[in-house]
Amino acid sequence: MKLGITGLAGSGKTTVFEALTGEFSEAGNKMENRLGTIRVPNKRIDRLSEIYNPKKTIYAQVEYFLPGKSAKAKDSGSEDASWTAVRDADALIHVIRNFKMFGLEEPDPASDFSLLDQELIMMDLAQAEKRIERMDAEAQKAKKPDPEERELLGECTKALESETPLRRHPDLAAAHKLKGYAFYSGKPMLVLFNNEDEDDALPAPDPVFEPEDRMIIRGKLEHELAQMTEDEAAELLEEFEISASATDRVVKASYKLMGLISFFTVGEDEVRAWTIKKGTAAVDAAEVIHSDIKKGFIRAEVISYDDFIDAGSMANAKKKGTLRLEGKTYEVQDGDIINFRFNV
Repeated sequence: MKLGITGLAGSGKTTVFEALTGEFSEAGNKMENRLGTIRVPNKRIDRLSEIYNPKKTIYAQVEYFLPGKSAKAKDSGSEDASWTAVRDADALIHVIRNFKMFGLEEPDPASDFSLLDQELIMMDLAQAEKRIERMDAEAQKAKKPDPEERELLGECTKALESETPLRRHPDLAAAHKLKGYAFYSGKPMLVLFNNEDEDDALPAPDPVFEPEDRMIIRGKLEHELAQMTEDEAAELLEEFEISASATDRVVKASYKLMGLISFFTVGEDEVRAWTIKKGTAAVDAAEVIHSDIKKGFIRAEVISYDDFIDAGSMANAKKKGTLRLEGKTYEVQDGDIINFRFNV
């Protein structure tokens, strides 16, 4: 999972990126793209690793991408290169300034949010209209553009012209025929309010935020925490009544935003977390591990993490009946421990 960090100038994007990834840059070259890969914290994997003492413990990973600054494109029909860099992100984290700063006006989260969201909408509209023009021109030359793609693009332009981001139409944004467009406003978005150190409250309610997934981060404080030892950080977390680090909270929110869950495979060689979409069938979860497992799928031995911990071992789980066999269509649940039976 790759999340692009966006926001207006002065919102604290770099501070947030470094707080989340623990990757700090003294040089401060804001023209360069930065990619940080973090291990997804998971206490269940920690516990399973203690039980199995495997040769390897592999956690899920999340990538946070911070595009470098670039000069605005000269042509109105061209796209800012800093935006092009986040086109392949799975979702966006929109950092919004909610702190006072010398030389800047009072924070106005609703206005800042709307300003950037309108930029996303305008870039998507320009892209859709340009493609429609090309398809219509081809149609006049006896070429046959894909009628379904043309219809879907027409629906996109209607939504965008009404100043509605495509993420409000998830089925449209996720349409297979439109996958290659990677529309910015169609990406899931987490709104992250960057607050003062002492402020742990969301901004005043505003209709513009109602449909959005949102949370706060005290960016400057979390940036300091990320550079401390574990003991120092624990003391500061307690002082500011922070229950979990920014990384833990944002990763959890990101999983929820994307509709992702984790299942586990265990053994003496390896304990590992695998990331899948909620609602994934067992046979498709098997493919995440290896295509051969899906091809030769027979059954899945499944037990929930809680049932396994309660039983203490797989042998006890079998006796208690909590380790069960499931078929191809079984919907994998978050925290399932699975052993796939297959034959190729």
